[in-house]
Amino acid sequence: MAMKLEGARERIEAAKSELSGSMFDDVNLSGSTFHNANMSGASFDDINMSGWTVHNANLSGWKVSKVNLAGASFSEGRYDGMTIDGIPVTDLLEAYRAAQAS
Repeated sequence: MAMKLEGARERIEAAKSELSGSMFDDVNLSGSTFHNANMSGASFDDINMSGWTVHNANLSGWKVSKVNLAGASFSEGRYDGMTIDGIPVTDLLEAYRAAQAS
């Protein structure tokens, strides 16, 4: 049985809970914190993630399309197999570093 909230203005604190299969539509989750959460298989569509921070996360197999990445920053990541518009990121970084060295 699903718990249904509509038009609610609540703050939810959930810990050690099974919420898989939940659906959120037209909700404000700004300022929310997700820690030690399993979001595998989740999908996000038509969302505002500006100012979002991701740390110590497994994003393997992550697919991103039609996104605004202006000002996005990636650091200390594992980029093997990652592509941008079909171009391997490791090749892009290698070419960039070679150009900087010459």
